[in-house]
Amino acid sequence: MPKKKVSIKPGPMLYPLPAVMVTVGDMEENNIITIAWTGIINTSPPMTYISVKKSRHSHDILSRSREFVINLTTEKTVKATDYVGVKSGRDVDKFKEMSLTPIKADIVKAPMIEEAPINLECKVFEIKELPSHDMFLAEIVAVHIDEDLIDEKGKYCFEDAGLIAFNHGSYYKLSNRKIGGFGYSIMKNKTKKKLAKK
Repeated sequence: MPKKKVSIKPGPMLYPLPAVMVTVGDMEENNIITIAWTGIINTSPPMTYISVKKSRHSHDILSRSREFVINLTTEKTVKATDYVGVKSGRDVDKFKEMSLTPIKADIVKAPMIEEAPINLECKVFEIKELPSHDMFLAEIVAVHIDEDLIDEKGKYCFEDAGLIAFNHGSYYKLSNRKIGGFGYSIMKNKTKKKLAKK
C-alpha cells in the first residue's frame, strides 16, 4: 500500500539545518547570534549567506560593519548555541554568560569563538532585503580549523568534531558513522575494495 502524504501550510520546512553561532562587531564591542538559515552559494570564490530578522540586535551591527564570522557548533557548545539565540545582546554579554572565548580573526574585525572547531571569516558584498529577514550575502575570506581535526595525511576530519544540526525546533548531534561518499553509487567494485583497505 502506498504511503499517504498530508498537505500542510507552506513554511520553511527544509531540515535539518546547520545551527551556527555568528559573531559580529569587533574585539571590544560584539555580539553572538544563532543562525540556522545559512549555506554555501558559490565555490570560487567561496560564498555564503546568513538570513537575519530585522529586529535582531546583530542586524544593525551587520548592516554597519558588513562582516561576520560563522562559528560551527558542537555537542559541547549546544547550550551556548541555544542561549545566544534566545537572549539579546542588548541585555547580556553572551561571551561572558556562556564562558566563550573571543579570539582575533585574521582579516575581519569580528571575533572568532575559540571553542568552535571551525571558523569562517566573511565579508558582506550584498544585503538582500526580504519581508521578514534580510539576507547577508558574503565571501568567505578565511577559514580556521582545530589542529586535531586534521590527520597525518592532511585530511580534514569534520566527522570527529561532534557537530550538531537543528531540526524543527530541536538540536541533534550528527553521527560520525559513514553511510556513503561522493560518487559511491557509481563506483566500481575494484575501487570500493581498494578504498576499504585504506
